[in-house]
Amino acid sequence: MKKWILALCLLLAVTGAVLTGCSNVQEVSGENDRVEIVLAGWGGNPTETKLLNQTIQDFENLHPSIHVKHEVITDQYMDILKTRLIGGNGPDVFYLDALEAPGLINTGVLEPLNSYVKSDFDVQDFEKPLLKAFQKNGETYGFPKDYSTLGLFYNKKLFKEAGVEVPKTWDEFEEVSKVFKKKGIQAFGVTPELARVFYMAQANGGDLVKNNKANFATKEVVDALQPLIDQHLKDKTSVQPSDVGANSGTDMFAQQKVAMVIEGNWMIPFLQESFPKLDYGTAEVPTINGHKNTMAFTVAYVMNADSKKKKASWELIQYLTGKEGMETWTSKGYALPTRKSVADKLGFAEDKKRGPLVKGAAYATVWQDGPYLPIIMNNFNNQFLSAFLGQSDLETALKKAQKQANQEISIYE
Repeated sequence: MKKWILALCLLLAVTGAVLTGCSNVQEVSGENDRVEIVLAGWGGNPTETKLLNQTIQDFENLHPSIHVKHEVITDQYMDILKTRLIGGNGPDVFYLDALEAPGLINTGVLEPLNSYVKSDFDVQDFEKPLLKAFQKNGETYGFPKDYSTLGLFYNKKLFKEAGVEVPKTWDEFEEVSKVFKKKGIQAFGVTPELARVFYMAQANGGDLVKNNKANFATKEVVDALQPLIDQHLKDKTSVQPSDVGANSGTDMFAQQKVAMVIEGNWMIPFLQESFPKLDYGTAEVPTINGHKNTMAFTVAYVMNADSKKKKASWELIQYLTGKEGMETWTSKGYALPTRKSVADKLGFAEDKKRGPLVKGAAYATVWQDGPYLPIIMNNFNNQFLSAFLGQSDLETALKKAQKQANQEISIYE
């Protein structure tokens, strides 16, 4: 078990009754009193900040007895949050990324939410994979506020010049990439990291994580990922950002240095604002072995189990992840709504750009797999990059990464 988890569990068990802090003030019930609850999260761009402020203001207008103090943690979010939770001064409600959810759920610091939910909240309206990311043993510990899946972004002008169609399968994707190479066009901009290739790594039935341990050196996983290595080293049909003087997949595509990238919804408003003349389209990620898959990145609102303002905190969570609040928050398309009805109402499901990404939510692999995925990710990324660059063969690299990851995990068990 991670050291911070051990410390957190011990501290909560021994001193939970006497911890003091901003979230431990007794909830006021007087008719003329106003309860203050603390909502913590990381920052966003100016438009997102404005949308969240508007959503909070709408909530306060509907709940005049509740005031929301919004705290923005600008750096080292999880480290600061965990420290505050251990110290007893954690926020009442806070953002929790799906990647970190299993580890935090295991500590007992999150309030179980099943008992708060009434039928009119319409839990079935949430995309199931996204909701499941915050559940354990039938209990829900958070409701997802938004998400992004990955989709195929393609440059229409370059596709027309190459005379190729948008690929629907990975075999077609590889063939299209070879055509681009013959035309002297860089085909595929790839970001060689686990968060982007997780779904692909498991396409042959292998498990990247098994019994909370790294398991990615298996033949099934190596064989599934080898095509990415071959595209870069043998076919010469893919590049990473640094190969073309770019900072990210978004940057590569925006500057038209590649014809295709597999990126998320965040690219759409960026391209609209910064590269409005770029003619591009989106599609679902090409199928592998006849199956659809993609990644989904999601964040939930959760409640501090140590909060003394749980009733008000639930009212806030219920509004922010309810249909009305979610519609306001996601109305500009910077993030996609986790409720199917809101996506439909805002027209995202039928939108030419966002539609393929919305479709992916129903079958996506959520970026999450047990409490030690952050450790597994770091070790995978280091060694996978060495294989991607040709400094090591893939099997050797992944065996080395798996061994190191599991050694680190064993310390915390």
